[in-house]
Order: sequence, then C-alpha cells, then structure tokens
Amino acid sequence: MKVLIINGSPHKEGTTYTALSEAMRTLEAEGIETELIQVGSEAVRGCTGCLACTKLGRCVMDDCVNIAAEKFKEADGIIVGSPVYYASPNGSVISFLDRLFYSSRFDKTMKVGAAVACARRGGTTATFDVLNKYFTISGMPIAPSTYWNQVHGANGEDAKMDLEGMACMRNLAKNMAFMIKAIALAKEKYGLPKKEPAVRTNFIKR
Repeated sequence: MKVLIINGSPHKEGTTYTALSEAMRTLEAEGIETELIQVGSEAVRGCTGCLACTKLGRCVMDDCVNIAAEKFKEADGIIVGSPVYYASPNGSVISFLDRLFYSSRFDKTMKVGAAVACARRGGTTATFDVLNKYFTISGMPIAPSTYWNQVHGANGEDAKMDLEGMACMRNLAKNMAFMIKAIALAKEKYGLPKKEPAVRTNFIKR
C-alpha cells in the first residue's frame, strides 16, 4: 500500500515539507509506503483546455504532471501540501492539480485524498477548501484529522514548534492508513460502488 505525497512549496525543506514529513513518518510506521514529489520548484504551466489528453490518456505537456500521474495511478492515496500566499494554494499547485486530475483518465474512486495547508498566519482554511475539491469530484474519500490540516510557521523550524499542527499531521496519517486498509478489505469483499452513467447537463439553453 502506498501514498503519493505532493510538496507544492518551492522551498524543499520549508514549512510544507516539515508538515508532510511528519505525516510520512507516521504513515510508514503504519506500514504504508510513501513517495514525495517536489512540485513547487517546477515551472508548471496551467491547463490550456486543448483536450489532447482525451485521446492521449495523458497531458500533452510532458513534464512532472505525467510522471506524477503514473505514480498516482498505482497509489492508494495522495496528500497534497501547499503553502499559502494569498489565502489560496500557490500557482504551481493549482496548475499541477488542474492538469493532473483532468488529464489522467484512470478511475480514482476510493483512493484516499488529503490536503495540507501551511502558512505563517492566515488563509489556511480557504486553501484547504480549494484542494479538497479535487478529491470530491473524483470519487475520493477525504482522510480527516483532529483539526483542519494546517501547520503554521515562517519556516521549517517554526513549523516544528506548532505542536498542535504536528499532532494533526500524525492523526491525519493514522486515519489515512486506517482508511486505506479498510477500503482494501471492503473492495475485496464488496467491490467498488457501481456508478450511474455520466450525464453532462448544460444550463445555457439555445
């Protein structure tokens, strides 16, 4: 069992990395393999709506998005961590997730998702809400914790002093590990839920 970890910060060992590392250590202690991908330092272009992915099965822009998509396909869960700059995920994270979730055509149903927002002070809950929408539109249950998944600090050393935030990361990882294991057992016994055929409805009538 494996969880893919996305570090959306340009700082490889900053606040976001420190928060994610706490979750990674706990997941591994629970018997879940982890792999971290550094996205925030990449020049990730946003989706252009070209729709080439509908034929290719991957994004036409061949960069870290396609690399992550292959790993995501095999993973049982994903944690996306983002720094907060203006009360939302940073630009690299949004561009990355838009293309990752739109261009990857595999079924994400029951892969467990979690979002982690890191800030010096404010904007974390707005960021948390944006990130979680990628999971809920994809049939992915969201792993909870004992508080919203946020860690505060201007740098990695500050983050370590956010004791409540660090505990939140550990509890998130424990809950995620439990959900992944429970879903694996349920899939074996019951299979995945049957979906109704998709019906695309436009609200502008001509």
